[in-house]
Amino acid sequence: MKAQFWSFDIIFAIIIFVFAVVILTYVWLNISSVSSLQSANNLNRMQLQLQVLGTQLLTPGNPSNWNQKVNLASPGSWENLSLGMGNGTQGALSQSKINELNNMSIANYQATKPALGISYDYYIDFIGTNSEIGINPANGNVVSSQVITIPAVLNGRQVNVQIQLWSNSTISLG
Repeated sequence: MKAQFWSFDIIFAIIIFVFAVVILTYVWLNISSVSSLQSANNLNRMQLQLQVLGTQLLTPGNPSNWNQKVNLASPGSWENLSLGMGNGTQGALSQSKINELNNMSIANYQATKPALGISYDYYIDFIGTNSEIGINPANGNVVSSQVITIPAVLNGRQVNVQIQLWSNSTISLG
């Protein structure tokens, strides 16, 4: 009689074990699926913000003389500005606007992100010059990034403006 009772215990334990493994597998696959979807959405959001930023930076901004109105001591006032580096001529950049955006980035990097309309970290490199703005992703632990290169004219010279949005977390707040 004891042997029969013991065999029922084993069968019952195996059923519970298999049921637990099935539930665990189901939960694991759902979490993995949600994580993949969130990652894809974050990359799409990053790419969209990059495209908008690339277009915006070639404009003069709003107001067009925003670089003369910036108060580095008051980052809260930057949100009312539309930051552009254009000088008003198609594809031409203003050195003074580049310098001012760089000063803003140095003064309060985090406050420049909403002023640029982005939620990710950024790095702008003016290839062929010694100018760069933002945090170089090579200095961080980058998990995801998107890059765009835009031809422009700076001080009468053809340059390529490489804009990179990046994140070092797997779940970004984009």
